[in-house]
Amino acid sequence: MITGDHPDTATAIAHEIGIASAEDKSITGIELNKISDDDLRKRVPTITVYARVTAEHKLRIIRAWKANDAVVAMTGDGVNDAPAIKGADIGIVMGKSGTEVTKQAADMIITDDNFATIVAAVEEGRGIYDNIRKTLQYLLAGNTGELLLMTACVIIGLPTPLLPIHLLWINLVTDGLPALCLATDPIDPDVMKRRPRRQSERITNRGFLRTMAFTGFLTAGVAFGVYYYMLQTGTTETARSYAFAVLVFAELLRSFGARSETKPVWRISLFTNINLVIVVAISFGLQVWSQHNETLGRFLKTSTISFTDGLLLLALGAIPLLVLEIVKVIRNGWMAKQSANQEA
Repeated sequence: MITGDHPDTATAIAHEIGIASAEDKSITGIELNKISDDDLRKRVPTITVYARVTAEHKLRIIRAWKANDAVVAMTGDGVNDAPAIKGADIGIVMGKSGTEVTKQAADMIITDDNFATIVAAVEEGRGIYDNIRKTLQYLLAGNTGELLLMTACVIIGLPTPLLPIHLLWINLVTDGLPALCLATDPIDPDVMKRRPRRQSERITNRGFLRTMAFTGFLTAGVAFGVYYYMLQTGTTETARSYAFAVLVFAELLRSFGARSETKPVWRISLFTNINLVIVVAISFGLQVWSQHNETLGRFLKTSTISFTDGLLLLALGAIPLLVLEIVKVIRNGWMAKQSANQEA
């Protein structure tokens, strides 16, 4: 708490609302004047209440926290809060009682002057970040699988497994429509239980790239296995049709697992994103129809696939999703064990 009020008043309010405990320290602006910036940087983690401070003092406190590599948020409404709000990583101002100068310096304006709205805003921000990340992961992993499949066949000297129309269909229909649904996925109810991510953390960190590469490898591996087997037993056109079908099935099924990086697919209700279910169902229908309709098959350059083989391809297409979900379970168990060991 940083305020211009009397120290006793500030301390009493801080105790009442739970900001400060009996062991926490308070300090006044006069005392701050006697402390160097370096000493203040060392002491800010132990000081809970600042009283009788000026705009200059508030800015010094913000800078001291930032010098400790902390992510700093500052709330306020008066003109004297403007410099500190501007200097914080995120400045928050009251929309009703805040001055125009302070509003212009702020990053966020709370229109209802309710501090609980900040929590709702953080939750919304985390949800948006998650949706951007899962959409990118889904699209890039799919493209990685296609690239690995095409590259492997070229290196080995096999005929091209996918034609341009196949790649266009996969990227626009199979990947594109589910990705739009993932971008509007509801916020995870447990999103506020996570620790904040580091300010320097990139959206495409090592974990993101590892998952992307592993997913692409699984998808390409299944499609390549089907394609290679069909080349030995049938024509190139038939092999392409089977590889194309299993790749589409794998991508559509994987969209359900892409909804969360930590929760297995069976712990996420399908009805929380009914649009995804509808899009996947329609895409499945179009894919199966193309395998039996002469006009659509001619457009996609695919041959007829029997229903028995189609079910087999669907089962094979579920392998990447199954493996990824097993990895989630194993990783969650390992993290729970590590957390228990640290508490012990």
